[in-house]
Amino acid sequence: MDHIKLTNEPLCISTINELITSEDCGALSYFVGTTRNHFQGRHVLRLEYEAYNEMAEKEMMKLCKQARNNWSLKHVALHHRLGVVPVKEASVIVAASSEHRKESLEAVSFLIDGIKTSVPIWKKEIYDDGKGDWKENKECTWSKS
Repeated sequence: MDHIKLTNEPLCISTINELITSEDCGALSYFVGTTRNHFQGRHVLRLEYEAYNEMAEKEMMKLCKQARNNWSLKHVALHHRLGVVPVKEASVIVAASSEHRKESLEAVSFLIDGIKTSVPIWKKEIYDDGKGDWKENKECTWSKS
């Protein structure tokens, strides 16, 4: 089953663990992206995310389908936080379960790269001087078209 979520609430790894755990799977793989306190020598206070929700969810579902076409997966979870995300808190959690580790590890890497490349989510860094910058993912393809 695929679990897609965009939320303003904090992300919870234990909730996602419950969603992807299965008695017939020996592997649970995760990527957790958190807000760090610096970027290129500037002190970051927080991140702020916005999304085109309907399109983002469709793109996330397409990524799940592509991952399932490439690997044998039981469950997939793609959860992304919107709104304000303080330092040390999770912005995104990508998780997958499979019978063996190779499938879920490779799928998680593919999925986080896919989110960065094709899902319409925007990030603004807010610095300690009160200023902020909108950031574009280097991998992003849709904003260049």
